[in-house]
Amino acid sequence: MSLDPLLIVELVALGLCTGFLAGLLGIGGGMIMVPFISAILGHRGVEPGLAVKMAIATSMATIIFTSISSVRAHHQRGAVRWDIVKRLAPGIVLGAGIASLGLFAVLKGGSLALLFAAFVSFSATQMLLDKKPQASRTLPGSAGQLGAGTAIGFLSGLVGAGGGFVSVPFMTWCNVAIHNAVATSAALGFPIALANAIGYVISGQGVAGLPAGSLGYVFLPALLVIAIASVLMAPLGVKAAHALPVKSLKRVFAGILYVLAAYMLYKGLSA
Repeated sequence: MSLDPLLIVELVALGLCTGFLAGLLGIGGGMIMVPFISAILGHRGVEPGLAVKMAIATSMATIIFTSISSVRAHHQRGAVRWDIVKRLAPGIVLGAGIASLGLFAVLKGGSLALLFAAFVSFSATQMLLDKKPQASRTLPGSAGQLGAGTAIGFLSGLVGAGGGFVSVPFMTWCNVAIHNAVATSAALGFPIALANAIGYVISGQGVAGLPAGSLGYVFLPALLVIAIASVLMAPLGVKAAHALPVKSLKRVFAGILYVLAAYMLYKGLSA
C-alpha cells in the first residue's frame, strides 16, 4: 500500500482530532482511531476482519506517544493521581499481555468490532446517566486495584482503546473527581499501550494479507503520521478539559462514544 497524498491528509486529520480528544477526555484517542483506521484500510483493499485487527493494533501503538504528551500537560496542572497509577499499572500490564498475545489473535475481526461496540456503549451510558456515587465509596485496596487494572488492560487490548472508557467511569464511581480521573486515565494509557503494542507485533508475525509497511498487526505509516499530529494537539485538549464544567465533559464523552459504538456495531454485523 503506497503512502499517497490523500492517505497522508486523512491520517493527519485523524491524528489532530484524536490528539485533541485524548487530552480532553483521557481516552487515549483509541476509540476515535479504530473506526476510522479500519475504514481507511478497508477502502484500500485490506480484508475487513484484518482491517479491524490492524486498526485496533495501530491505534493502540499511537497511544504510546499521545499519552506522553497528554499526561505531561495534566501533570503540570497537578491533576494526575500517581498513587492510583502505581497500584493499577501492574494489573494493566498483566491484562494487556493476556489479551494481545492470546485472545486477540484467536478472535475474528467481526467479533472484536462487536465487542468494541458493546463496551463503548456501556461506558457511554454510565457517563450519560451521571449516577452519583455513595459518599462513603472509595477506591478498593491494593488487591482490588490490581484486579481492576487487569480488567482494564485486558479489555483495552481487545478493543484498542487506552482504557479511559473503563478507568474513567471506574474512578468516578469510586469518588475520584472527574478531572483527576481523566488525567489519571491519560497516565494509565502509556503502560496499556506499550504492553499491548508489543503483544500485537508478536502475535501478528506471519499473518497473511498484511499490507506493506506492517509490523505484525501494526500499520507503521499510520502510526508515524497520527502520532506526530496527535502529540501536537493533545495539550490543547488538556487545556479545554480544565476549562469545561463536569457535566459538559461527561456529555461530550458519552456523545462521542455512542456514535463510534454505532459504527463499529455496523462493521461487526456486516463482517
